[in-house]
Amino acid sequence: MKALWVQAGAELRLTLRRGESLLLTLGIPVVLLVFLALTKVLPSPSGQARFLVPGILALAIMSTGLVSVGIATAFEREYQVLKRLGVTPLGRPRLVLAKVLSVVAVEVIQAAVIVGAGLAIGWRPGAGANGPGAVVASLGALGAAVAATCGFTGLGLLMAGRLRADIVLALANGLWLVLLLLGGMLFPLSKLPSGLRSVADALPAAALASALRSAMGAAGHVSGHDWLVLVVWAVVAPLATAFTFRWE
Repeated sequence: MKALWVQAGAELRLTLRRGESLLLTLGIPVVLLVFLALTKVLPSPSGQARFLVPGILALAIMSTGLVSVGIATAFEREYQVLKRLGVTPLGRPRLVLAKVLSVVAVEVIQAAVIVGAGLAIGWRPGAGANGPGAVVASLGALGAAVAATCGFTGLGLLMAGRLRADIVLALANGLWLVLLLLGGMLFPLSKLPSGLRSVADALPAAALASALRSAMGAAGHVSGHDWLVLVVWAVVAPLATAFTFRWE
């Protein structure tokens, strides 16, 4: 266990030292939240803090699991860092678990920063997230975040374990942009054409944004459709990674 925690701490420190990673996981989400909420560039309800805070939180989770972990792991694999760590007493299972723990730690920091920024610009949880339903709402939001983390991290590692680092760099950023546009994070999915909306409904980005918005808003719970999409991605993506990942 000591080796696991030491490696998890090292993974976290490396993540926090990468300027491009901090920009993607913390800088861009916070700037988007404050700019869109204060300037009201987007039409209602997209320009309202209550709509934006859960969506931006979903964006931050996606950025960490999909892009940050995927790109970093791809370069570690290309430079044979994974190969060397895998044959140490740490072992490969604990190495993977250490990466997961570092992702969770980063997401805790993200949640604190984004929720704090939201509160500063006037955001407040909806009625469903207060009172007797607060526990259910909190557990729903936490469960959705965990399931989405598994799905996004699985996708990131799926690319990192099969493709060259430069290809992963381009593909991960391109996929991030697609999921941002189809994720309902900055504007409602109802604004999309019906064909695109059907595709978006099956994506983990849209399901996470919807789940967080419901749990943190008036509903106070996550819909069955959002749970189904998140759980399917949380299972399928890591399984695909487990069967295809190459350490060197």
